[in-house]
Amino acid sequence: MSKIIIENRSNVSWGIVLRLVAQVIDDGRISETSKGKQYCFATHFKRFGVYVYADKNKKSDRFVITRET
Repeated sequence: MSKIIIENRSNVSWGIVLRLVAQVIDDGRISETSKGKQYCFATHFKRFGVYVYADKNKKSDRFVITRET
């Protein structure tokens, strides 16, 4: 079983954040690292003015949502 951790550091609503993270997950594990394949490291959603950063831990995938600067 895997776990997803989402950290919303923006003021975007959780409904939108969940949809953006779902889109990154739907795109699949496309980045290759020493940890194996993982979700795209950084995805920019210009429409909402946010970035979604992804990282793979031992037992989970972590997504951090931040505002553009």
